[in-house]
Amino acid sequence: MGGLLYWAIVFLVIGIIAAAFGFGGVAGTAVEGARMLFWVAIVLFVIALIGGLLRRGGV
Repeated sequence: MGGLLYWAIVFLVIGIIAAAFGFGGVAGTAVEGARMLFWVAIVLFVIALIGGLLRRGGV
């Protein structure tokens, strides 16, 4: 999951740099990719958290 967050940050930085240079299409695509990867990482984290709690009998 750390890899997903790494790539989300990479796409975000690419989007910010592209926006600074005036490449709106590239910036929008990169930022949307970063947003998608961020939410996928969050969902996977929550699933892993719930799975870990259920396995240990914490819930």
